[in-house]
Amino acid sequence: MVLGSLAAVSGLAVGWSLLPVRQRLTGHTPPPVASGQMPFNGWVAIDGQGMVTVLMPKSEMGQGTHTGLAMLLAEELDADWASVRIGEAPVDPIYNNLATVVDGLPFHPDDTGLLKQFAGWMTAKVMREVGVMMTGGSSSLKDLWLPMRRAGASARAMLVGAAAQQWGVSPEQITVASGRVSHASSGRSLGFGELAQAAGRLPVVQDPPLKPASAFKLIGTPQLRLDSVAKSNGLAGFGIDMQRPGMRVAAVRMAPDSGGQVASMDAAAAQKLPGIRAVLTVPASHGGSGAVAVIADTWWQAHRALDQVQIRWQPGPAAGLSSGSITTQLQAALASGKAHAFRTVGDVESAMQQAARRVQAEYRAPYLAHAPMEPMNCTVQVDADQATVWAPTQVPDLARAAVAQITGLDAKRVTVHVPFLGGGFGRRLDVDFIAQASFIANAVRGVPVKTIWSREDDMANDFYRPACVARFEAGLDARNQPVAWQLRTAGQAIIPAYAKRVLGLSVPGPDKTTSEGAFDQPYEFAACRIEHAAVELPVPIGFWRSVGHSHQAFFKECFVDEVASAAGQDPVAFRAAMLARHPRHLKVLQRAAALGQWGSRLEPRDGMRRGRGVALHQSFGSIVAQVVEVSVDASGALQVDRIVCVIDCGQAVNPNLIAQQVDSAIVYGLSAALHGDITLADGRVQQSNFHDYRVLKMAECPPVQTEIIASSEPPEGVGEPPLPPVAPALANAVFAATGTRLRSLPLRLS
Repeated sequence: MVLGSLAAVSGLAVGWSLLPVRQRLTGHTPPPVASGQMPFNGWVAIDGQGMVTVLMPKSEMGQGTHTGLAMLLAEELDADWASVRIGEAPVDPIYNNLATVVDGLPFHPDDTGLLKQFAGWMTAKVMREVGVMMTGGSSSLKDLWLPMRRAGASARAMLVGAAAQQWGVSPEQITVASGRVSHASSGRSLGFGELAQAAGRLPVVQDPPLKPASAFKLIGTPQLRLDSVAKSNGLAGFGIDMQRPGMRVAAVRMAPDSGGQVASMDAAAAQKLPGIRAVLTVPASHGGSGAVAVIADTWWQAHRALDQVQIRWQPGPAAGLSSGSITTQLQAALASGKAHAFRTVGDVESAMQQAARRVQAEYRAPYLAHAPMEPMNCTVQVDADQATVWAPTQVPDLARAAVAQITGLDAKRVTVHVPFLGGGFGRRLDVDFIAQASFIANAVRGVPVKTIWSREDDMANDFYRPACVARFEAGLDARNQPVAWQLRTAGQAIIPAYAKRVLGLSVPGPDKTTSEGAFDQPYEFAACRIEHAAVELPVPIGFWRSVGHSHQAFFKECFVDEVASAAGQDPVAFRAAMLARHPRHLKVLQRAAALGQWGSRLEPRDGMRRGRGVALHQSFGSIVAQVVEVSVDASGALQVDRIVCVIDCGQAVNPNLIAQQVDSAIVYGLSAALHGDITLADGRVQQSNFHDYRVLKMAECPPVQTEIIASSEPPEGVGEPPLPPVAPALANAVFAATGTRLRSLPLRLS
């Protein structure tokens, strides 16, 4: 009986696995449309004036996602772009992010085997049912390239169907353009608004034909962002701007070391201050630390009152830890024999033994904070049988689950609204601040409470980019050609830590993010071995913009330059020789070199030494090459003079957005390369604000020249790929200017 049941289940599982991914056009949850709007599917609604509302499941945190995605739908709908606006999508499985998880599988981009295809297929199917509604991984346009277009095409077909019925003509005789449906032979024409009610009642068209690229009118054009005006005149609503009738504001003081708790507190003095409504102890939750919260009429009242609370802390697991002891543990992991090999080609040991020359180097990268301009905040109102949340989050469904867990409410009774995010960079993939805000609001049910962290709270209670160390060895033959490449890195693994604190899951197996940017690159080595040793440490870590690529690109591209120098070869030519089977990468590299005037002399200026450096890196599906020009003064201070960036990201949906994101990623990456460093002493983060965790000022930002390679391939990532090449291109430029190799971040000569 048991065997028979297992066989039946197995048969059902096999049958299910052979079916296509379930449709992403209509969901279980009705879209929250306004009065007068007619929903056509889970992605678009049209009102009587012809206003097209694109229901958006992705968070807008400055990257322009709302504009780019709306363009996809408007293209297939043939809408008037001036009549397009953004609405909020509900939590529903049709909005689950499939692309990020599929891309997270530990396969090399060159792998076209059946195992990779099947694994991707199955992962997409599973994520469609039980995945996460997430904005991250530079995946928004890639993930919704087809769903948004199908939603627009479906609505267009329904509008055409309604007009055909009304006019008694064949749908094939009808054309659509700029928000109007027309019948040329009779001269009749109706706007979308005039047809919306009738069209929205028709059956949803599930498999509409899509336009060929040759018919695109909107996709590929440099449209202005839909949020530009609101963000220019101050009307844009960020989470920290939230105002509700009767709202109170909470400030928090968290344990000084990660994972610490409140042992005891005396709030008598604080409770006597004006405007103070409550003082409470908040337990650690979802990876965060314990805290004391003060609820008051204003945030400043609450923040000042915290100084009057006497708190005794219970140390967390990071107590006593220092940056020096962390480095010692990482280096010990490099020396141990325990590591997972993410890529092995040929016989590395034999090739290395036969090499005429070996080149070795060790690199280091520190912990980094996200430091978004808008610190962590969340507004929550908990009533008797429901809760409403206004959270600047990248994961609204996980936010909803966290609130339900804290308040004891059913998740379906929790409504999450996502305002604009004042930066995310991966920090808002975590929900610790949302769980904390829910606990605070739950203590005063019926009253909306906005919890705001100070910058110091934010800096000391982040989930940091992991510190990492790398040890390279390369072998050159008698002709100075590379014959062997070996890399071992050591650092913490993000995905197991994230899954445990946010999802409550134990995730076995290797974490691709530990070695991405190292094992998945295009260079054609005859023999290579690339491995990572995962190290467990009590420092909280999370997804930082470009994740593992952020440091692995620095390691890899700097060492490529070292080997080229040892071989007596030009860095660009050396890379090009290893890209014979990768024409797209070679094209990007050579175009960047041409734009960057590679090979021409940089004359000294004002007594400063000058140099150019290059880096090539693939991440999130996109290929990026950069050439950086740097000047170095007598004290060793670095001045970045110019950056050329060439990117192949597939179809350029909106060139304006791409150029903006290139600028953003480069400035963010340069800030980290020049200044970024989170250090610990006795378990406590030493940096507290932007005076000791610097970001580039406007006057320090170099001119950036961006070129987008024309492509008909589907769109790939943009927000993260321009970041990884910045640090190595700069470090290589410093070597060209000074002859000094910088193998640790941040880059410092003096």
